[in-house]
Amino acid sequence: MAHELNIAKGQPALRRNVSLDTDEIWQARVDLAACLRMAARLGLEEGICNHFSAIVPGHPDLFIVNRLGWAFQEANASSLLICDFEGNVVAGDGVPEATAFFIHARLHKMVPRVGAAFHTHMPNATALSMVEGEPLVWAGQTALKFYGRVAVDEAYNGLALDESEGDRIASVLGDKDILFMKNHGVMVCAPNIAEAWDDLYYLERASEVQLKAMSTGRRLLPVSPEVAAQAAQQMREGDPESARMHLESIRRVLDRQEPQYRD
Repeated sequence: MAHELNIAKGQPALRRNVSLDTDEIWQARVDLAACLRMAARLGLEEGICNHFSAIVPGHPDLFIVNRLGWAFQEANASSLLICDFEGNVVAGDGVPEATAFFIHARLHKMVPRVGAAFHTHMPNATALSMVEGEPLVWAGQTALKFYGRVAVDEAYNGLALDESEGDRIASVLGDKDILFMKNHGVMVCAPNIAEAWDDLYYLERASEVQLKAMSTGRRLLPVSPEVAAQAAQQMREGDPESARMHLESIRRVLDRQEPQYRD
């Protein structure tokens, strides 16, 4: 299912005449690799077909992304690629998967506020993208984290193998953070890697408990819009710090059990 992108390698990095080996950039690589590894542990990936990206610190026209053909559980800091928005690999060995490039490059270019974008076919959230109506019912506290932050792409249009499809997806996201892509999967967008990871994790948990509740055949009981909005605001106020600590926690776990993610 993975599609290779025919792109150039190396020359744009030489033209830039700048270093992409700073401590800050390496830390972003480490953080993204940690998220990929933990997502694999939790079963949030699908084969070699899903992709995480993040803007390169100090370079808003470049993004880090996992390489074609490598499962999430194989990712380490040095295996990740740095690409520009024109389809060039400027650092790293390999190429991005074609849909990863066309979705993520266009999303980062068209919506500059998105510092990190995580796309998965994680099972529970994807299941909710396959049923009629709004994906999330505001009946569980975890789901309220996303109240007012969700967009739905109703127009599944096949694989994203050109810029126009990437642009369409970016336009549907608009000013929201979570995109349920009908008949496809989800896209989680955030200002940084830590918040993208935090949202990805809790989105799948919210979807999982909703599906369990739906499976009882009994009517779900949403909270009132007023309470939902209040709870969402309370969560947003603490989210950046909570997300930072969440990412630190997964790095500690991986440091003990899979330290090679830092290589």
